[in-house]
Amino acid sequence: MICSNKRGLSLPHPSKAVADFLEHQNSARPAHFIPIYEPTLGAQEEAYLLDTIRSGWISSNGKYIKEFEQRFAAFCGVAHGVSVSNGTTALHLILHALGIGPGDEVIVPALTFIASANTVVYTGATPVFADVDPATWTIDPAAVERLIGPRTKAIMPVHVYGHPADMDALQELASAHGLLLIEDAAEAHGAQIGERRTGALGMAAAFSFFANKIITTGEGGMVTTDDATLAARCRMLRDHAMPPGRRYWHDEVGFNYRMTNLQAAVGVAQMGRIAEFIARKRAIAERYHAGLQGIPGLTLPVERANCINVYWMYSILVDRPFPLTRDDLMLALRQDAIDSRPFFHPLDTLPPYQSATPCPVALQLSRQGLNLPSSPSLTDDQVDRICHVIRKFAV
Repeated sequence: MICSNKRGLSLPHPSKAVADFLEHQNSARPAHFIPIYEPTLGAQEEAYLLDTIRSGWISSNGKYIKEFEQRFAAFCGVAHGVSVSNGTTALHLILHALGIGPGDEVIVPALTFIASANTVVYTGATPVFADVDPATWTIDPAAVERLIGPRTKAIMPVHVYGHPADMDALQELASAHGLLLIEDAAEAHGAQIGERRTGALGMAAAFSFFANKIITTGEGGMVTTDDATLAARCRMLRDHAMPPGRRYWHDEVGFNYRMTNLQAAVGVAQMGRIAEFIARKRAIAERYHAGLQGIPGLTLPVERANCINVYWMYSILVDRPFPLTRDDLMLALRQDAIDSRPFFHPLDTLPPYQSATPCPVALQLSRQGLNLPSSPSLTDDQVDRICHVIRKFAV
C-alpha cells in the first residue's frame, strides 16, 4: 500500500512496513547518512585501552575500575560508585540489595525501556505502572500517589530521554509512606534539579554506559549512592556474594555483574569529556529548537524551571495538523538518509505486562513520539539539514 502527504510524496504505508523498510535500508546507507546516535571515541580512549592491554589487567581487577567509580560518583555528587556490567544489572543489584522481593510492589513509569520493569520481576516483586506527565514525559507523582498500597515498597522514576523526574514531589511521597526512592538514570548523566545531579536524588541510582549513552564503555553500568552499607552490599553481591578477605566463601547467592578493566579504561577517558558532551548536546537541542520552532503539529521537548535537561535524545511529538503521521515522517526522514526512532511502547501494553488499568498519557506519547539524531558529534550543518527536511513536509 502507498500513502501520500499533501505535497504528493509517495511513502510506504507504516502499518506493517516500518520495521521491514528500516531494516532493509540499514544495509544500504549512503555516505551522508545521519545515524540516530553514535559513540564519540578518541585518542585518550585508545591510549587507556592500550595501557590496560599491556598491563595484563583486563578483567574486573585493575586501576581503571576504582578510578572510574570514584570519578563518576564525584561527578554525581555522591560518596560511592559501584561499577557493573550494564544498566540493567545496576537496577537489579540495587533492588536485590535493598531486599525487594516476592510480595512487594515497585511503582515504575509506563513510558520507559522494558528493563525498568524486568529488574523488578527478577527479584520476584511486581511492577506497578504509573502514567506520566504529558510535558516532561517522566512519571507523574499524582499517578504514583494513587497507586501506593500496602505492598508498595519502592518508587522507581526514570529520567526519560534526559529530563529529570519530579524528584522533590516523589521524595515527599516516599517519606510520607516509608518507601524507597530509586533512580533509573540510564539516560540522564548530568541532568540536574537545582544544583543536584541525577545519581544523588534518591537512595540509589542506576546508570547505563551502553554505546548510545552520554558517556559509554560499550556495555557497562554504575550504581551510585551515599549509603556506605548499601554500596558495600552491592560490591559483594556483584562478585558472587564473596565477602572481602575470604575468597571462595559465599554466604548467599550472588551475581557475576562485574565491569571489566577494559571497559573502565574507556569510561575514565569518557569522564574527561563528559562536560563537553553535555554542553554539546544542549547546544544541539537549542539548534533543533530554533529550526523546528513554530511548526504546526510538532511539540518540542521542555525544560522545567530549576531543571537541566541533558537531551539524551532530542525528541518531538508529531500530531495534527502536521501533514504526516509519526511513522510516515520516520520513513520520509529515512528516504533523506536521516535515522530516527519511535518512543517506547508503554510497558502496560507489552505481552509480559499487559494491564487492565490504562495509562492514557503514556499511550498517546508512544504513538506520537519521535527521537531525532542526537549524538554529541552531530554537526550544526547536520542539525540544519534535519530541520530543513522536516520543515519541507510542513508546508
